[in-house]
Amino acid sequence: MINHTSFPDFTLLQGDCMNRLAEIEDNSIDTIFADPPYFLSNGGISVQSGKQVCVDKGDWDKGGTPEHIYEFNRKWLALCRHKLKDNGTIWISGTHHNIYIVMRCLQELDYKVLNTITWQKTDPPPNLSCKYFNFSTELIIWARKHEKKPHKFNYETMKLLNGGQQMTDVWRIPAVGMWEKQEGKHPTQKPLRLLYRIILASTNKGDTILDPFSGSGTTGIAANLLGRKYIGIEQDKQFCKISLLRRQAIEDEDTRKILSEKMRYTPEETTVLVNHVRESDRENAIRLGITYVRIGDSKGSLLVKEGFDRLGYICLHTNGDNPALYKLAKKGFQIWTADTLRAKGFSAENAPYYAVLHFDATMPVLLDIPIELHKKQYTHIAHILPLSKFIELI
Repeated sequence: MINHTSFPDFTLLQGDCMNRLAEIEDNSIDTIFADPPYFLSNGGISVQSGKQVCVDKGDWDKGGTPEHIYEFNRKWLALCRHKLKDNGTIWISGTHHNIYIVMRCLQELDYKVLNTITWQKTDPPPNLSCKYFNFSTELIIWARKHEKKPHKFNYETMKLLNGGQQMTDVWRIPAVGMWEKQEGKHPTQKPLRLLYRIILASTNKGDTILDPFSGSGTTGIAANLLGRKYIGIEQDKQFCKISLLRRQAIEDEDTRKILSEKMRYTPEETTVLVNHVRESDRENAIRLGITYVRIGDSKGSLLVKEGFDRLGYICLHTNGDNPALYKLAKKGFQIWTADTLRAKGFSAENAPYYAVLHFDATMPVLLDIPIELHKKQYTHIAHILPLSKFIELI
């Protein structure tokens, strides 16, 4: 058995998960994410990169009797329960091939099931047989260790990430992109975007996350990018090698930044208009709950930029300082003339027309670092960022 501990926040234990789980200290883990075998490698076919492929993943994923699948899942789930802290939670992914047996085991072992998340893939492969509905979802059970002891849930963060509305148990997230396979491929790899949301929902910075079926280490990469510690267990040497290559890659600050930004972004994510407001206008803007951006002049318009249709928040700043996040009071915008804005007390002087957005000024979210200005000629040009970019700043 081999322990890979080249990085202080990323520990990889090579070997069978049943044996290696027994070595981990009880009551030491904040959250577990597990992607166990689905037991569906039985000669079926699917589509990958436009080509027909066999879905067999490896001997570890070949189906067995219902009794075998039940005993396997019950054993590793029992071991995991001992490793969780009293307020710890576990996430288990699956399909109909294994998830109902997992649910039975969780209930028998006195876990409390909190949610069953439906992960809806935005880009599923077609079903070649044309005898079934397209398989576009996977299920993820979220459970806590104890029936009556409270668990950790960053509710407000999830609500903020969802544009101020309660996040539902249906998550529309793309499958794994090629940018996640630069160091090698795993047949059942999960997207960083999925692990980003799971980790953000149920852990805090400095927490320890365990993955008993580590694969290519996606859970560990997401955990480290978010400032969490990671312990993974993986029996395959090649997958351990891929995991360590991926972890080595994020030692480079540019790579870390690129992966962090890609990990946070989803095509339907709520966006934020980052808008400079003069010091002389700021008090008036907050009092009236409006901000504006010029349109129709030579410096361009935000109305056609990616993400404008998904705006849910405004981030007001003055020369990059004193940033604050405000939720839009209503969707959409109005077109005002410069004369109308000046009549309201604003210093509108660079264009004849402006897009005016209304925000709720009563509950600002103050940010504790300056906004990074564009390093171009016009450093105060408004721009649009994904809301998740601000989660780490709050």
